[in-house]
Amino acid sequence: MQQLPPTVRLIGIGWYFVVCIVGGLGGGVLLDRLIDSRPILTLIGLLLGLFFAFYGGYQMLKEVLETNQGPKE
Repeated sequence: MQQLPPTVRLIGIGWYFVVCIVGGLGGGVLLDRLIDSRPILTLIGLLLGLFFAFYGGYQMLKEVLETNQGPKE
């Protein structure tokens, strides 16, 4: 991923956010429907999706910023 331009890497981070949040929310909704426990698992899935999105996004954004600063003189 180091060879990609910063713009493409930032778009990838945005998609990572979307996949984590929608995946967590969708998984929670599906599990709620299966065991009829609305809305507990939906909220847990949303919170897990948000946690992973922000933590992973932070790690990826930190990497993009570090590699984009260039050599220090």
